[in-house]
Amino acid sequence: MKAIGYLEAKAIDQPDALLDIELPMPTATGRDVLVNVNAISVNPVDTKIRRNAQPNEGEHKILGWDAVGEIVAIGGDVEHYKVGDKVWYAGDITRQGTNAEYHLVDERIVGKQPLTLSNTEAAALPLTAITAWELLFDRLGFDRLGFNVTSHVSSDQEANEANKPTDTRLLIVGASGGVGSILTQLAVKLTNATVIGTASRKESQAWVTSLGADYVIDHSKSLTEELTRIGISDVTHVISLTHTDKHFDEIVEALAPQGQLALIDDPQEPIDIMKLKRKSLSLHWELMFTRSMFQTADMDKQRQLLNAVSSLIDDGELVTTLGQNFGKINAENLIKAHAYIESGKSIGKVVLEGF
Repeated sequence: MKAIGYLEAKAIDQPDALLDIELPMPTATGRDVLVNVNAISVNPVDTKIRRNAQPNEGEHKILGWDAVGEIVAIGGDVEHYKVGDKVWYAGDITRQGTNAEYHLVDERIVGKQPLTLSNTEAAALPLTAITAWELLFDRLGFDRLGFNVTSHVSSDQEANEANKPTDTRLLIVGASGGVGSILTQLAVKLTNATVIGTASRKESQAWVTSLGADYVIDHSKSLTEELTRIGISDVTHVISLTHTDKHFDEIVEALAPQGQLALIDDPQEPIDIMKLKRKSLSLHWELMFTRSMFQTADMDKQRQLLNAVSSLIDDGELVTTLGQNFGKINAENLIKAHAYIESGKSIGKVVLEGF
C-alpha cells in the first residue's frame, strides 16, 4: 500500500522531510478495524512530531491523526462496526498514522462519518472536534445543553434551558484555528456561555464571527484592554489554544476569582502557576490522545462524542472547519501542507484527499 513517512526528524524545508513509500497491508485483529483512507487533514501535532520524533532505526514513521474512510476488514472483537461502514476518527498517537492507503484503528475511538459532508469536509473535523468537546465538557465541566450524547437526540426542555441568561463568559484564545473553529461552534450551540473569540487578522476575525462568537477581540493587543473595549470586565473561563506563555499574565488578570483555565499548547517559556493561587484559579490540560494512549476505561466516549458531532452536523447545527484542500495525499502535497501550518497563517483546517 502507498504511504508517506520519514526516516529522520527534519525541518520541512530539508530533503527527505517526507517520503512516498510502500508498506505491507495491515491485518485487523481484536477491536481494530481496517480503514481504506479516503481523506485526511494535517494538524499542528503532525508538524511537531515530524520535527522532533525520531523513528525506530530502519523504520519509517507514518504521521497523520485525522481520517475518513471505509471499513474493509474488522477484528474478531469488534462490536459496533461492519465492513462497508463509512467512518471518521483521529487515531492513536502511539501507533502509525493515517497518511497511508489503509489504516488500523481501535473501534472505540471511531465514529460514523456525517452523511451530509464530503470526505474532505469531514476530514477537517475529528481531532479538533474531540479536543474541543473534551475541553468544554470533560475538562471544564460545562453543562451540555440541548443535546444528549448517548441517544443523539435533542430535548425541547434542554433547548429551552440553553436560552436562559447566564453569567458564564468564555474567552477562546486563538479561535480561528482548527480547534478554535469547532470549539467556538460547540460553545455557542451547546453551552449558555457568552463566547469571546480572539483573532489578530481581519480575515480570521471575520471567520470567528461567522462561526457564531458573541464577540471577537484581537490577541495581538492587550487582552484585558480588548475585553474592556467590548464592555466585559472579566471572564469565568479561558481556553488557550496558542501562545499561552505570552498571554498567561493577562489571562490570570482577565479571569474572575475561582475561574478556570484550560490549554492545549506547549508553552515555550515556563508559566508560573503560583499566580493562580490568589484567585483560586484552576488549571486544566487537554490532550485528546490520553484515552487511547492509556486505554482508559472510558475510551469509548470518543466514539460516542464523534457520533454526537456527526449528528449535530447532519442536523445543520455545526459546519465543517475546512480551510484549504491541498490535493492528493502524497509527499509533495503534505510537505506544502506542513509548511503552511508552520507559517502560523492557516485559517480552519488543511485537508488532502485520495491517493
